[in-house]
Amino acid sequence: MHPPLVPGQIDAPHRIANLGDLALESGKRIEDYRQSYVVHGSLDERKENAVLVCASLTGNHHRLDFLIGPGRALDTDRFCVIATDPIGNGLSTSPSNSEGQPGMRFPRFTIRDMVHAQHRLLTEHLGIEHLAAVVGASMGGMQALQWAVSHPDFMRKCVAMTPMAKTSAWAVLVTETARSCLMADPAWQEDGFHGVPERGWRAYAGLMTAMLSRTPAAIAEFLPGMEAAHDWYEKAVNQVRTNGFDAHDYLYQSWAYERHDVGTTPGFTDTDSALETIRARTLVLAPPLDLFNPAEAAREAAAKTPGARFAEIPSKQGHHAATSARVEDVAFLNEAIGAFLRER
Repeated sequence: MHPPLVPGQIDAPHRIANLGDLALESGKRIEDYRQSYVVHGSLDERKENAVLVCASLTGNHHRLDFLIGPGRALDTDRFCVIATDPIGNGLSTSPSNSEGQPGMRFPRFTIRDMVHAQHRLLTEHLGIEHLAAVVGASMGGMQALQWAVSHPDFMRKCVAMTPMAKTSAWAVLVTETARSCLMADPAWQEDGFHGVPERGWRAYAGLMTAMLSRTPAAIAEFLPGMEAAHDWYEKAVNQVRTNGFDAHDYLYQSWAYERHDVGTTPGFTDTDSALETIRARTLVLAPPLDLFNPAEAAREAAAKTPGARFAEIPSKQGHHAATSARVEDVAFLNEAIGAFLRER
C-alpha cells in the first residue's frame, strides 16, 4: 500500500515489473517477485541517459524527489530517472504483501539482492544496459556503492549520500534496538506480529525519528523546551503511524541493512579491496555528525574508492541532512550533485 503523498512529493504513475522468482544469494528464492518503480523523464534513443535512484531503509521511490525535476540535480529534461522500491518496503514484494511467503515465512535477503532485483528490472524489463548514474541516500547510498562494486562498468557515475560500505557496529546496535522496540510489543509472538505493534512503533519513533535521525543541535533549533519536545514527539509518532510501514518489513530490511558489507561480494576478501575496484566516478556526501550512519564511514568509503570525491553537507541535521527537511540542505545537495553530474 502506497503511503499518502506529502507536499513536495512527485505524483508519478506507479509501475510494477513482474520478474518471476528472484534468486537470492543465500540460495533461496522470493516467489513471484514484483519490482516497484516510477519513471520521471524519457529515455533517449540510445538508452544511455538513465539514472537509477535507490531508496532508504523504510523509504520508497519518493525518497529523493527533492532532487528530481527540471533544473534540479536529477534534471528530467536531461535524464530519465528511474526511482525504485527496495525489496521489503511494502511496494516491491515484501513480507507484508507476499501471497506465497507472507510474514516470517519470507526468506531473508541482502542489499546485494536488492541490487540484483534492480539490475533485472533495468536489463530484462526496460532494456537498459548502461546508466548515467546511480544515486541514493542512507541504505540507498549503500546500494549505490554496491552497484559500483557488483557492476563496475554499468554506470558512469555513482552518488552516495550518508552511506556505509560496511555497516558499522554502531548502526548494528541501532537497528537491533529498533527491532527490540517493535518486538517488545504484545503483538509480537514467536511466529510474527499478530496485529499492529502500536506500543512498539511508539518506542521506535522515539528512537529513530526523535533521537537518531537528527542531532541535538538540530533539535534545539526548533524545540525550545520540554512542552514543545513532547508535542513534537507525538507528531513524530503519528507520522510513523500514518506512513503505515509494516513491522515484518522493518525486521527484514533492517537485517539486510546491518549485515551489509561490499567486501563480502563474491570475489572479494575485504571491504577495502572491493571499493578499490570501483570504476565509476564517485561522489560521497555526509554531514559533520550522523547519529545513525557514522559520517566517518562515508569518509572512509570515499578515501578507499579510486578518484572519489567527498563533500561535507554543511548541516546540523545529522542523518536527516540528506532529506528535504531544510531548504538550505536541499539547495546544497542539488547544487553539489547537479554540478558533479554535469561534469564530462
